[in-house]
Amino acid sequence: MNLPNRLTVARLAFTGVFVLCFAIDFPFRFTTAFVVFVLAALTDMLDGIIARRWNLITDFGKLMDPLADKILTASAFICLIQFDAIPSWAVILIISREFLITGLRSLAATKGLVIPADNLGKHKTTWQMITITYFLLLLALGEIQHPSWFPTAWFVGTHVFVPVTVILSIYSGLAYFFKNHELIEVA
Repeated sequence: MNLPNRLTVARLAFTGVFVLCFAIDFPFRFTTAFVVFVLAALTDMLDGIIARRWNLITDFGKLMDPLADKILTASAFICLIQFDAIPSWAVILIISREFLITGLRSLAATKGLVIPADNLGKHKTTWQMITITYFLLLLALGEIQHPSWFPTAWFVGTHVFVPVTVILSIYSGLAYFFKNHELIEVA
């Protein structure tokens, strides 16, 4: 297994540790979750850079890299619901988009086609990571103290970051479908 694929598998392992931070109560669990999430997000960035630079792109990586990303972000969004960081309806929309695009890619694969990530999809993923990281950082800081600006920062996250993330998720999903509408018409 090459290095980019190992990083993808590591991201899946990081996701398991991340979820455990929310399932088990221990001191500084949100700080730990924040650090683990940032490390997992870095593996996402690094595996793609390394795979492209050293021509280490594999079928495993093409399938598992985006899947590992979806598992990580979906897990994080689901874990954040309980803190009212992001409403459940928004998480449902975001995760539904991910399932639909995965389905579209699977349909394309049955026809011997590959639907690569486009710039809009990459922007969507970046905003998802930023939104998750923002709330995890606030939770981690909250383990130390709740400064006077904390409610304002939380409000900004729920009223700025979340709407941008949801809108980008929906818009990029629709763009994928419009761009690849011929796959659906012949199905």
